[in-house]
Amino acid sequence: MAYVRWSHYFLPTWKEEPAEADLASHRLMLRAGLIRPLATGIYTYLPCGWRALRRVEAIVREEMDAIGGAELHMPVVHPAELWARTGRLSDFGPSLVRFQDRAGREMVLGPTHEEVVTDLARREIQSWRQLPLMLYQIQTKFRDEPRSRGGLIRAREFTMKDGYSFHEDAPDLDRYYPEVYRAYERIFRRCGLSPVPVEADPGLMGGSGSHEFMLAHDQGEDTFVRCAGCGYAANREGAVAVKEPDPDEALLPREEVATPSCTTIEAVAAFLGIPTRKTAKAVFYRAGKALVFVVIRGDLEVNEAKLARVLGTAELSPATEEDIVAAGAVPGYASPIGISGDEVVVVVDDSIPPARNLVAGANKEGFHLRNVNFPRDFQTQLVADVALARDGDPCPRCGGTLHIQHGIELGHIFKLGTKYSQSLGATFLDRDGQARPLVMGCYGIGIGRLLAAVIESHHDEEGIVWPTAVAPFHVLVAVLNPKDGNQVALATSVAAHLAEAGWDVLLDDRERSPGEKFHDAKLVGIPVLAVIGPRSLRTGEVDLERRHNGVRSPAPASPDSIQRAVQDLLRTE
Repeated sequence: MAYVRWSHYFLPTWKEEPAEADLASHRLMLRAGLIRPLATGIYTYLPCGWRALRRVEAIVREEMDAIGGAELHMPVVHPAELWARTGRLSDFGPSLVRFQDRAGREMVLGPTHEEVVTDLARREIQSWRQLPLMLYQIQTKFRDEPRSRGGLIRAREFTMKDGYSFHEDAPDLDRYYPEVYRAYERIFRRCGLSPVPVEADPGLMGGSGSHEFMLAHDQGEDTFVRCAGCGYAANREGAVAVKEPDPDEALLPREEVATPSCTTIEAVAAFLGIPTRKTAKAVFYRAGKALVFVVIRGDLEVNEAKLARVLGTAELSPATEEDIVAAGAVPGYASPIGISGDEVVVVVDDSIPPARNLVAGANKEGFHLRNVNFPRDFQTQLVADVALARDGDPCPRCGGTLHIQHGIELGHIFKLGTKYSQSLGATFLDRDGQARPLVMGCYGIGIGRLLAAVIESHHDEEGIVWPTAVAPFHVLVAVLNPKDGNQVALATSVAAHLAEAGWDVLLDDRERSPGEKFHDAKLVGIPVLAVIGPRSLRTGEVDLERRHNGVRSPAPASPDSIQRAVQDLLRTE
């Protein structure tokens, strides 16, 4: 194994702080010469960044192979017809890039590969004897994200490991799913990370069971709830919380009350001198052609992911005032009482049935109704939990306190079931010779995002602090005066011996000042720094320093001594 000379390597570093970077990983990946932007959310990996990415890929491959995965490589361009058959051609919205090839066929750039792998399974799997089967790939994907930010944390073009398992039935998927779960835990641990596994909403992927692996981070875009008492954790999109009811009371007669200029829950509650939890809030959405009227307790907010799941749709958007008026409701004073029509769907949050004598709109400008009660005053068949869990809510499992945390999603695993196999006709002959749809699981890890998350968790004010397992190089040998032939000879000998011993070595032989070299060494963050200078020539020793804790260990310049010293330092993680 040969060492790499920095003077001949493409590793451009920046002293300046990039103005466009708001996350530490984005800032440091730019400054340390790991990535460069081409367009919004689209990056070139420079050689050092590519080496680190390949380290992460190697860990992922090892763990996926260990649970029976077989790697393949699927196209990034897909026929749109496959996506139309599963319904996701429209559900994915504008983040799905669509185009026509020269023959006029509609195509898409793959943001994910469920359709493609299911079509492959449809063609190749005929019998239960071929099951279970796990296929995975590490492939480039593209989603035209509207809010690309944070460098590789939320990019439009990204590298992803996606795996797909195929089973005879749900029990076999249930048996295999924990194996993937544990493999993910090992992957993240080997990368130096400790994410929180949280129960998750499957979203557009569909299916039943789902878990995300969330790295707690104050600037993370995702939010999850966590109970310190019992360990319950869930993505906020699917989190359940206990809604403590008010004391029971007798139902009072409904009455109209004037509420001039009170068009918000807060204004109504303040005007009438009641808490917001004693009101029924009206929230309107458009789902396809239908207007959705959500009735929820006034102190709660609607969880749109839960609502979409209840309605069985991905097409959910806020309704306009025109939509509300067309349905016979009055914006700011809307009431579920008297609302009807084939294109109006009333959804009642489960906080409403146990509540008593609420204040709701009167569908009359300037007026509300006191003592509105469900189901006495209005009815619907759709009663469900569509509320967003809040910080401080009681835990649904132990009654403890839920806390909201921000996080970065590192991986997501799903029990897809037969959603895709039924849509695409992927069947097999079971043990009785009957054709049945394949039962599927899906397992994703964002490789570039994982690399960025490593840096988010392992850096200091001076730069990156690489864990050894994912570091682009293990040892940085810095020669302080590259014009001194004796220093260069010793540094070259040290680098060569360490490389022969199996370490990846970067030799900093640039004609830069010692201060610049030490600055760049901290910035790039190679685990062990070996310094060759005048002292080395005088004492016959090499100064070694461990990046993550600053521990220094001079070692004799002999090959065996340096190899042992480096090995000892790398064990200190």
